[in-house]
Amino acid sequence: MAFKSVEDVEKRLEQAGYISSREIATVVFLAGATGKPILVEGPAGVGKTELAKAVARGLEREMIRLQCYEGLDEAKALYEWEYAKQLLYTQMVKEKIQDVIAGAGTLSDAVDRIAKQEDAFFSERFIQPRPLLQAISSPAPVVLLIDEVDKSDPEFEAFLLELLSDFQVSIPELGTRRAMNIPFVVLTSNNYRDMSDALKRRCIHIYIEYPERELEMRVIRLKIPGIGERLVQQLVETVRKIRDLDLKKKPCISESLDWAQSLIALQVEDITPGVILETLNVICKYRADSQKVREHIDSITPRAGLNG
Repeated sequence: MAFKSVEDVEKRLEQAGYISSREIATVVFLAGATGKPILVEGPAGVGKTELAKAVARGLEREMIRLQCYEGLDEAKALYEWEYAKQLLYTQMVKEKIQDVIAGAGTLSDAVDRIAKQEDAFFSERFIQPRPLLQAISSPAPVVLLIDEVDKSDPEFEAFLLELLSDFQVSIPELGTRRAMNIPFVVLTSNNYRDMSDALKRRCIHIYIEYPERELEMRVIRLKIPGIGERLVQQLVETVRKIRDLDLKKKPCISESLDWAQSLIALQVEDITPGVILETLNVICKYRADSQKVREHIDSITPRAGLNG
């Protein structure tokens, strides 16, 4: 199953619980049509990871996720050898070693004969695939999410280039593995560090900003069915004013959704200064940001006449 058009992307993403802008839908369609990965950048919480999940649901594919972090290496991302299993097999077949080295005239000759058996222990039987190898080895097309790639080291980013351009990886003991099916790849970045030009060349790049007013209201209505229209408008107006403040971490769509759920749980019908202050911990993640909101509470409180 593939996306047929930009309109088809918009429709299937919405059915998957993700309302996209026209720009995002176009990028997703082009990525599917060309087989190029998408590099999604933007502030944390604007829906980058959710986009990958929605694409997987929209295409009815399994999603394989690689969460990046500082110090991530090939062994954790690609494959590992099951050394415990190899040791167990060694113990089980140790009697056979005598057969292998029987007739060896020297120690060197015996070692050479044992070395010829190494392939038996570095074979498919003992390899443990990690997310990247799982993605290219899958008999069915998958969505591969490489999440927060900006947190990985530059060396790991360089390692990804072969995978992202040729959809193949090299395993010294087994040779080159090429993808059975080209995965739909989504990389996300919170701009912790700049991505290299080489990585960007291999991807279709998109920057997701904070959503426009109408788009954010549509997302809230979709994610929280039954929420009152007046509350949606007041909430979005308040969040947008908070974003205009000079904060360390501006609230994203994820905070808007958390706040909406909190207001419903508290049976709030109107957002007042008191409501904002009582639920500020849901919106702000830093003490300094909370203090700044308190200082501007009168200017960010929804207008009294905003009744939808």
